[in-house]
Amino acid sequence: MKKDVTLTVKSKSVSKFKGGYPLISKDSVQNLHDGIEEGTIVKLVDEKNRFIARGYYGKQNKGYGWVLTRNENELIDQSFFIKQLKKAIESRKSFFNNQETTAFRVVNGEGDGLGGLTIEYFDGYYLIHWYSKGIYSFRESIIGALKELVQYKAIYQKKRFAESGKYIEEDDFVTGERGTFPIIVKENGVHFAVYLNESAMVGVFLDQREVRKRIRDAYAAGKTVLNTFSYTGAFSVFAALGDAQKTTSVDLANRSLSKTIEQFSINGVDYEAQEIIVEDVFRYFKYAVKKQLKFDMVILDPPSFARSKKMVFSAEKDYKNLLKEAISITEEGGIIVASTNASSFNMDRFKGFIDQAYKESNKKYQLLEEYSLPEDFKTVKSFPEGDYLKVVFIKNAK
Repeated sequence: MKKDVTLTVKSKSVSKFKGGYPLISKDSVQNLHDGIEEGTIVKLVDEKNRFIARGYYGKQNKGYGWVLTRNENELIDQSFFIKQLKKAIESRKSFFNNQETTAFRVVNGEGDGLGGLTIEYFDGYYLIHWYSKGIYSFRESIIGALKELVQYKAIYQKKRFAESGKYIEEDDFVTGERGTFPIIVKENGVHFAVYLNESAMVGVFLDQREVRKRIRDAYAAGKTVLNTFSYTGAFSVFAALGDAQKTTSVDLANRSLSKTIEQFSINGVDYEAQEIIVEDVFRYFKYAVKKQLKFDMVILDPPSFARSKKMVFSAEKDYKNLLKEAISITEEGGIIVASTNASSFNMDRFKGFIDQAYKESNKKYQLLEEYSLPEDFKTVKSFPEGDYLKVVFIKNAK
């Protein structure tokens, strides 16, 4: 049994933790050192040794661990995880009962009081993402709690805690009956092919559910749509099913071609009537300008950080310039769906990038609507960084 470690919270951070802040960082506590073993229970106290919270030590790219309870007498054991998971599952009852959407998030890390961990549901299959060795050290209790609370076809996992912060490649099966992949899930009546057994990505980003639906229901009809950083073409599929005139999907990854063809095909969309291009998005913009291509709608959803042979893209530094490229190939009166999952800046700052991009392009614009995380991606007010998704529908004013 690992011995609990007491960490003293610096006076400047005491009120933050008392107000519900869940992330333990190096500069918020006095005696944090690398000698602490991953998964060690840590007790946070103030400088007068008064109890504040209890959590665990687990290094990930965000910090050094998470608060799990503010109850001094609560043990971090299987019954604790049963309680937390039960709460999370019950708050998503409406999703479990929805026949039109069979893929959603069941546990959203610190939003459900379990920082360092997410659990997703894919039509009877559960997928656990572990973001540190610390939280992974509780795996038997957490998997045991999940098995006790839900019926499942199988449970899969992704270990996301390699030294580089990347996914650890291995057989991801945990328990149950191995799936035959792809499994076909539904999102607002649209089908997605999902693979729980290959790479960190499964085929669809669930946090964009409401944005995709909005594109299909209100914006796509009759439009030419460019979907950049298109991954498996999920936005393109929704646009095509919303009667877009034509979609063009651009992504650098070779697999994006076969994956996008697959997503179109399972929805009965003729992929040959669409355009799917394997190309660096930045090079494609230059090509589009040269060929004087213009689109009625451009979807811009880059990773917050990306590296290609020729450049490094960081949303914080480079989004404004990326947006300027998009503006230059969007029709007057056209729509840009600007999206970022970068947690290092908030919606106001994001709108500042948009404003700058239009000013520097000598163009006017109108903000139509905005989206953040959907309801199943639960967040806590005390941790605004957790509410990372920012999506704005912008109209290129005439």
